[in-house]
Amino acid sequence: MDRLRIATFNLDSLDQGPGVEPPIEQRATELRPLLVGLDADILCLQEINAQPKEGPRRLDALARLLADTPYAAYRCVHTIGPGGGGPADIHNLATLSRVPIRAWRQIRHEFVHPPTYRLSTAIPPAPTPAAVTWDRPILMTTHEIGGGRAIHVINLHLRAPLAAYVPGQKLDALSWKSAAGWAEGFFLAAIKRAGQATEARLLVDSLFDADAGALIAVCGDFNAELNETPLRVVCADPEDTGNAGLASRSMHPAEAEVPVASRYTLLHDGRRALLDHVLVSGALRAHLARTTIHNRQLIDEVKTAGQPISGSAHAPVVAEFALP
Repeated sequence: MDRLRIATFNLDSLDQGPGVEPPIEQRATELRPLLVGLDADILCLQEINAQPKEGPRRLDALARLLADTPYAAYRCVHTIGPGGGGPADIHNLATLSRVPIRAWRQIRHEFVHPPTYRLSTAIPPAPTPAAVTWDRPILMTTHEIGGGRAIHVINLHLRAPLAAYVPGQKLDALSWKSAAGWAEGFFLAAIKRAGQATEARLLVDSLFDADAGALIAVCGDFNAELNETPLRVVCADPEDTGNAGLASRSMHPAEAEVPVASRYTLLHDGRRALLDHVLVSGALRAHLARTTIHNRQLIDEVKTAGQPISGSAHAPVVAEFALP
């Protein structure tokens, strides 16, 4: 093939069923044209909820969204919940592919063991340290792209920078009893986010160990901008490692090709943020033709807080590669 388009899109808790607002068909009416317009060969999706809530779960809402689009004929692989056999209740990852998928796997604490931490502000006091685990796994797929070549696509959704739960420190879902409790919860969230980014980095390094010229793309909602810890960990720029000999193992943000004025995927109370990324290895970067961010119709997540939204608060990112 002479062209490959890889896209990432956070669908913002795609769901269906009684009490879910807006209904799936209303959301599909808005999201389908955007998805079709991406014209992706490989599509990484985040925040897909499963149905039904009781019994074996399936990604029925996703199937309804993709109906009557070219993606309905793509192969789809998705993350599996802790119980095994089916997707998790909420926030699954899914990767759709027009090109053949050679292999796929999900990674969670395979490269990084859960750190242990003893809470200082828990009520009652925590008697012993406990494991700090990641909220979601990473999904990796390997795709055939012709000429005996393959590309590794890593789909991820890192922890949001929102304070994690601390026993006895919450007044309600949005309010904390003490600043100290909130601070410790925020610290735990940072551990989870940086830890999952580290696992993604170690996964990337394992691919480079097997093939120094590997074609790799790390896609998804990082909940972080380019200068923040998770992106710096995954990219491993020589300015951070201090070793020019490691430059060949760096990952590069494809969205750096987008003009600064359009380089954002989320609006937060009027502030533009770039939280969704496509990071590419040097060998893949050599074939990068263009990157686009579909953010013209983006809604502000603060101004619509508490309101059901038909689309998504995130904008998709598409990287197109010209392959010889």
